[in-house]
Amino acid sequence: MKRREFLTFLGGAAAATSSVSCPQPARAQLARMRRIGILMSGAELDLDWQRLESAFDTELKKLGWVRGRDIRIDYRWPGDAVDRINAYAIDLVELGPELIVVATTPGVQAVRRRSESMPIIFLNVADPVGSGLVPNLLRPGASTTGFTASDYAICGKWLEIVKEISPGTLRVALVFNPDTAPNAKDYLKQLEAAAPAFAIKPSSMPFRNVQDIERAVEGFARPANSALIIMPEPSIILERQSIIELANRHKLPAVYPFRFFATSGGMASYGADMTAQCGEVASYVDRILRGQSPGDLPVQAPTKFELVLNLKTAKALGLAIPPTLSARANEMIE
Repeated sequence: MKRREFLTFLGGAAAATSSVSCPQPARAQLARMRRIGILMSGAELDLDWQRLESAFDTELKKLGWVRGRDIRIDYRWPGDAVDRINAYAIDLVELGPELIVVATTPGVQAVRRRSESMPIIFLNVADPVGSGLVPNLLRPGASTTGFTASDYAICGKWLEIVKEISPGTLRVALVFNPDTAPNAKDYLKQLEAAAPAFAIKPSSMPFRNVQDIERAVEGFARPANSALIIMPEPSIILERQSIIELANRHKLPAVYPFRFFATSGGMASYGADMTAQCGEVASYVDRILRGQSPGDLPVQAPTKFELVLNLKTAKALGLAIPPTLSARANEMIE
């Protein structure tokens, strides 16, 4: 069977077995399976997420759930279209899974608009309390729990990395799509609070399509000593190759939120270890399927972070990675 790619903080392969074409024994086996839905962000085919799919499946298997034998998983990949997020949320709820794993705040909100009782495990949500997804982190109550992205304080870390690699940086722009990043204002607020300590002037770079990004990056790059910080959100993941190529072409140092940006040619990335979070999500899937209430499972922050440096890209930008930063890196790409 052809393997599909696992997308947005998990990704995955859809077990798309048709009940019409299944012989009777296969239909009987399918009926005995537990069923979950996964509403991700980004496009369906994305090779960089294959590693995360494998990590999720491996952890599920360790916990006794083999896909196609014990559990059926229905995936939906809405890309960066908000209307598709809503449509797929309705679709998954109507399939009647026992729980839905949802990436990003808009996805959680879409599922909850369709069903307030559907158990939800979220991931890549920056501020679940501030977004109204849960009343508190320790005992979220009701039907929703999950795993946060790094909190807004990570903006200070991104600025620190920019300044260490490119000490002359005076201007930084936060890149995001306002349609898929409802919390961009909170990241920008934290960026503005942290920037004076690094003698950097922050600004925002909103976009809605690749043409927007091209125009904005070209204009922003004209003054010297400029850099980019790439916000963790669905459109960024979908358009990451275009963003990486534009930043490198215009000689802009850039810090990205996930490892696969650096492995795809970005200068540096710092953010939550998504492979580790895949295992944690699998553990919550297991606990809920075995009868535990989502509301009794605390919302968890990332426990592992990754700093990945692309030495080849830094050199092409005319920059040298300082030894003090190299010593802290989890991975360096030659």
